[in-house]
Amino acid sequence: MDALLAFGAALVTLRLSAELVRRFRTQRAPAFAAWAAALAAYAVATGALAWSAAAGWSEPAFRVYYLAGGLVTAPLLGAGSLLLAGRRWATPVALLYCGLAVGVAVAVPLEEKLAGADVPEAQDVLELWPARVLAIAGNALGTLAVVAIALATIRRRPVGNALILAGVAVAAVGSGFAGLGVGALAPVLALAAVLLYAGFVVPSSRARPRPSAAPALPTSSPIGARGSKRPRRRR
Repeated sequence: MDALLAFGAALVTLRLSAELVRRFRTQRAPAFAAWAAALAAYAVATGALAWSAAAGWSEPAFRVYYLAGGLVTAPLLGAGSLLLAGRRWATPVALLYCGLAVGVAVAVPLEEKLAGADVPEAQDVLELWPARVLAIAGNALGTLAVVAIALATIRRRPVGNALILAGVAVAAVGSGFAGLGVGALAPVLALAAVLLYAGFVVPSSRARPRPSAAPALPTSSPIGARGSKRPRRRR
């Protein structure tokens, strides 16, 4: 049952990521590309949870889970918010960070052998440096960017930014559900993804119809208007 819940959450998150890709292709807004990558990473992490709930945790499954969920999701969300605010430098910084995160997740040694279906705690499996320090820094900075820009622009996007803040809060609370098992964690991850997606796609403001302009009144009589015939003077 836990594996099915996690698999369903992964499918939902992946579907939302694909919808953001479609929006990026039609609108060419770079923020949608970063957010789509963030939700795709979220879906991969949830898929690793589903796999591990069904077959037990292994070293490859944990590396995929930690890379996608612990290292890159929050920084990519933050990069999307920065791009939405017009900070173009966020793209190369995010790409550089993701490359570093992949290298760390692949190369870092694990401190103990993994088994069973319970979600492993990072402090039990990884040394503080470099993987956990990188995860702490990346998640803190990414979350800070999301929250700061959402609060700074909340008057322009009140509903969308409120949903984004709610999604970040649910995702933060969800990390505490890891100790309760995959069955408790997966629905929280799916709810966080839905809230974030809803916040991303809500428009800034509703388009209000402009009042139709009143017809301009003539400033002079037709006789004195340009192009009209003037009376001839008698000689």
